[in-house]
Amino acid sequence: MDHELFLLRHGQTEWSVNGRHTGRTDIPLTLAGENQARAAGMTLCTLRKGPALVLSSPRQRAMRTADLAGLVVDEAVEDLAEWDYGDYEGVTTPQIRQTVPGWTVWSHPMPGGETVDQVSARADKLLDRVRAALAETEVILIGHGHFSRVLIARWLGLPATAGVHFGLDPAGVTVLGDERGVPKIENLNIPPS
Repeated sequence: MDHELFLLRHGQTEWSVNGRHTGRTDIPLTLAGENQARAAGMTLCTLRKGPALVLSSPRQRAMRTADLAGLVVDEAVEDLAEWDYGDYEGVTTPQIRQTVPGWTVWSHPMPGGETVDQVSARADKLLDRVRAALAETEVILIGHGHFSRVLIARWLGLPATAGVHFGLDPAGVTVLGDERGVPKIENLNIPPS
């Protein structure tokens, strides 16, 4: 692989502040989220070495983050959308745990939503495309918290549920690369500066 892969999580939204699971719901960035996105763009400028293929989730919070970060999106890709939380959309983990003790997105099913196997397959499909592109150019993916954590895990060849071990804050930047052909994390969750 000749180039690096950059992951940019969208900036803060009202639901990310209060911990509500946000998959399909298309909510805007907060003012703080807009400022985070601008700062993340400056962070990316210091890390990038050249042109990039820029792919974004089609959700407005991701597309707006890309725009404010100074990125021109080449394609909005549904495969970059957040995990589909099904019946848990808009619900917080403490609320879910009132009826499902010990529930986490990583360890329990999402009634009416995506299974971990479906999310993993979606991540693998996207990473196949990304790896092909990395032979020619850097790639920047603008997406969401849980799904980006799955991407990191799958990049490393770990099960999707290993995403629990990687933090990714709003507008955080992660850089993935390799060391002599072995996938690695170059930088994880660089805060917007």
